[in-house]
Amino acid sequence: MATLHRWGTVTQPNRTPTPSAAVAGPRISPSAVVLVAANLVPLAGVLFFGWSVFATLLLFWVENVIVGGFNLLRILWAQPDNPLMWVAKAAMIPFFIVHYGLFTTIHGAFVLTLFGGMHQRGLPGPTEFLHAVQAAGIWPAALALAASHGVSFAFNYIGAGEYRTAQLAKLMTRPYGRVMVLHVVILGGGFLVQALGAPLAAVAVLVVLKTGLDLVGHLREHAAPGAPTPERPRTTGPAW
Repeated sequence: MATLHRWGTVTQPNRTPTPSAAVAGPRISPSAVVLVAANLVPLAGVLFFGWSVFATLLLFWVENVIVGGFNLLRILWAQPDNPLMWVAKAAMIPFFIVHYGLFTTIHGAFVLTLFGGMHQRGLPGPTEFLHAVQAAGIWPAALALAASHGVSFAFNYIGAGEYRTAQLAKLMTRPYGRVMVLHVVILGGGFLVQALGAPLAAVAVLVVLKTGLDLVGHLREHAAPGAPTPERPRTTGPAW
């Protein structure tokens, strides 16, 4: 309670948070744990099954397709009780499918051409990508990553109620930042590893780097709403 002294000056209460109210670092959610566990599968592929740089980068590209699929579900389920949102979705969903699909296909073509040695006219289609994934033997890891994103969708977006306040404009651009960061870092790292002769340790470091980027992005995206933020400075004056 503020104290009123006899000269009319109000003494402001102490706003320093008590130790019990302090938040001790970011909260590690079950979905974050599943994310790290899913990324251990490609790490095992590199360490124990001799995955190449191409197989590793192709798996990361497959994950971008998975991310786009779950983002499409997020758009579809955003604010389902709002009729106006459904009108907007009718136009935005086809646009996202075409735009993100083309965007991802071009990145996949880079992976197939620069690291897989595949050369053809025009962009590769679903058949070429499917054959590449089958030949690389990365299906188990792809399924693990799909399960990780499924847990995040169920736990955070549906279970935590994020869909109730989701904004279509943000959902439309949501996957692009992750894809761009991963492709710049991972493709750059892939060229470096390939230049070094693709040693086992270097490919493993590439997987660990990708896992770290994924985890940091995940924690930022699903940060607890009650996290402490600096208070705006307040001016004090005489009590009228």
